[in-house]
Amino acid sequence: MAIRVGINGFGRIGRNILRAIAESAARISRWSDQRSRPGRDQRHLLRFDSVHGRFPGTVTVDGDSISLGNGKIKVSAERDPSKLPWKELGVDIALECTGISAPRQRPSRIDRRRQARAGSGAV
Repeated sequence: MAIRVGINGFGRIGRNILRAIAESAARISRWSDQRSRPGRDQRHLLRFDSVHGRFPGTVTVDGDSISLGNGKIKVSAERDPSKLPWKELGVDIALECTGISAPRQRPSRIDRRRQARAGSGAV
């Protein structure tokens, strides 16, 4: 059974998690990057990582989705975690990768509650 994962944040941590999941059986439903809309910048950052090297697969962008060759992944730029559509996408686990909510700490209780209200099973 595949686990549906939502990633909130597409910095170093969010990209590396996406790379790891792309090599496993999990399915990414959506990720949210507060800094930008989906496009060439995100594709480039995923394909050419300065630490982990080139992404082994094909990365394409189509509107508000990105594909790693195994289906489209919806991308959004929502700053408020409670507004992310985890429930309608059937997300089992939401990964908080922004680093905005609590620098040098784990995500605050308030941010975990916001993501849970948005419908994810776990944060």
